[in-house]
Amino acid sequence: MPMITNALPLSLYIHIPWCVRKCPYCDFNSHEMKQALPEELYVNALLQEIDQHLSLIEDRPLISIFFGGGTPSLFSGRAIAAILDGVAKRIKFDNHIEITLEANPGTIDEGRFQDFYQAGVNRLSLGIQSLQDDKLKMLGRIHDHTSAIRAIQTARQAFNNFNLDLMFGLPNQTISDVIHDLQQALDFSPTHLSWYQLTIEPNTYFYRHTPVLPQDELIWEMQQAGQSLLREYGFKQYEVSAYSQALLECKHNRNYWEFGDYLGIGAGAHSKITCAKTGEIKRFSQVKHPRDYLDAEKRKHFSPQIISEKDLIFEFMLNALRLTDGVRTSLFTKRTGISLAKIQPILQQAQSRDLLIKDDNMICPTELGKRFLNDLIEMFL
Repeated sequence: MPMITNALPLSLYIHIPWCVRKCPYCDFNSHEMKQALPEELYVNALLQEIDQHLSLIEDRPLISIFFGGGTPSLFSGRAIAAILDGVAKRIKFDNHIEITLEANPGTIDEGRFQDFYQAGVNRLSLGIQSLQDDKLKMLGRIHDHTSAIRAIQTARQAFNNFNLDLMFGLPNQTISDVIHDLQQALDFSPTHLSWYQLTIEPNTYFYRHTPVLPQDELIWEMQQAGQSLLREYGFKQYEVSAYSQALLECKHNRNYWEFGDYLGIGAGAHSKITCAKTGEIKRFSQVKHPRDYLDAEKRKHFSPQIISEKDLIFEFMLNALRLTDGVRTSLFTKRTGISLAKIQPILQQAQSRDLLIKDDNMICPTELGKRFLNDLIEMFL
């Protein structure tokens, strides 16, 4: 069975489902804000949901909290403080807890960033996506270059630890455009960059009206050029799309990738929790629509499902193989409770195809494995 001790990391994800306008590439559970946000009602619902789940946590401390969305920065500092104070009264915080809040450059001002910091947020993640007006317009963002720069400057004043989201592989984008965006972002000395390729997801506007994207060869060249620049600035790639300065990786996302436990609260949030008594690993999710979530009767009806051995193997690999340096082989059994012998034939096959490094102590993709990561992951289906 999995190693269920206080050493098994536990994170909390808090979903704020509203946004000003749905982006055409977004497949997250987000809903355009039609009227004033029901902040107080939503805060109360979040804390009531935590009360429902306390018996699952086994008195473990939180190593991280992440406010995602939607656009969490639409909430006031007062509301964020009320949420964090309520959580702290119910669950222990690790002494070095990381508390991240996602923000949209079009929804912030200097006072609001300071309010978030005072509320207890110690890491900000800004959804910039691009620093070129034509690209921002194409992506349906509500901010322009000027407001993006202003938001970065404000974030830098309020937070020592902040991430910038940037995208590449955009329609009509050139390698020069990619380097231009990255260079401007790096000039502000962020501690972390989430730099990822635009992908077309089902249930999005772009899926129904697909733009013309750059050819794969050009996208590969963009990636190579961008990674070279990031290395020059001391950024280490530790996951497919995550780059950080030394010792400033995102704790919350690393816990996902290392198959730690996480409790998700809020409309549409997902959870994966390991039971200390049985060793069973369960997943469950909340109702998706904010209106339903605010209805206590609809909110309380959730059905935990035990994750099968087959799914545990695949989901562990789906996450762990995204890490540039991989994970120790011992982590597989610690997190899943499954003997490594169960997947040994697949590991050996992947090594023979030069997709995994030949190291009995590590599960780590080779350079070829990183380039053909989907093929590698599919071997564990």
